[in-house]
Amino acid sequence: MENPRIKAAPVLSYAPNLNHTHSSKAPNKSMQKLRSNSRASMKPALFGIVILGLLAAVLTSGYSAPLNRPLTTVILVRHAEKKTDDPNNKDPDLSPAGVTRAEEIARMFGASGITAIYATQYKRTQQTVKPLADKLGIAVTQVEAKNSADVVSQIRSQHNGGLVFVAGHNNTVPEIINGLGGPKLPIIPETEFDNLYVLTIAADGKVDLLTLKYGSSVAAPAPAPGTKMMP
Repeated sequence: MENPRIKAAPVLSYAPNLNHTHSSKAPNKSMQKLRSNSRASMKPALFGIVILGLLAAVLTSGYSAPLNRPLTTVILVRHAEKKTDDPNNKDPDLSPAGVTRAEEIARMFGASGITAIYATQYKRTQQTVKPLADKLGIAVTQVEAKNSADVVSQIRSQHNGGLVFVAGHNNTVPEIINGLGGPKLPIIPETEFDNLYVLTIAADGKVDLLTLKYGSSVAAPAPAPGTKMMP
């Protein structure tokens, strides 16, 4: 016998209106205001989602290797601005602008998961990476400026799947990029210090290069005609 106190709950269904068809009955003013405020509040969130999507697309586009296979990432910069008051000094320190740029590097990449840092024997490259190395607690691997092939060899053999930061010179940075399988780039102009390169090597050997600008874009003063500057 059916229990009169127990009734089957009605089955409810909901189908969202994907075509955004408007009702023929006009909504009242309070409802219009509520919908308007709701749409306005969603804009920042939607903007953030779009940015995250674009970043994900940049990092993953073009890679045919499965995501669980190692991806090697190498971040390369020319050393920061150096002092130029003594053109005969072959190993100058960073200028105040260079110190600021080095601190910006530490701020940008201090939580990025970098696993190794390379810099040449000169003070300008060592000082460029020092704030980052100090923040991460990573010892800087020193390499000879004239031996870009050694940097390439070490990255390939010791840092497969890692995230490596390299500070070089206006002629060695393009050499390292090309040695790792990237494009052949021209020497970085003497007055430019704000170029940043992100090179990725997929497990199948595919190489992609992203070229960015960072920090101050104010160009350093051009050297006097006939002055030979260190890179």
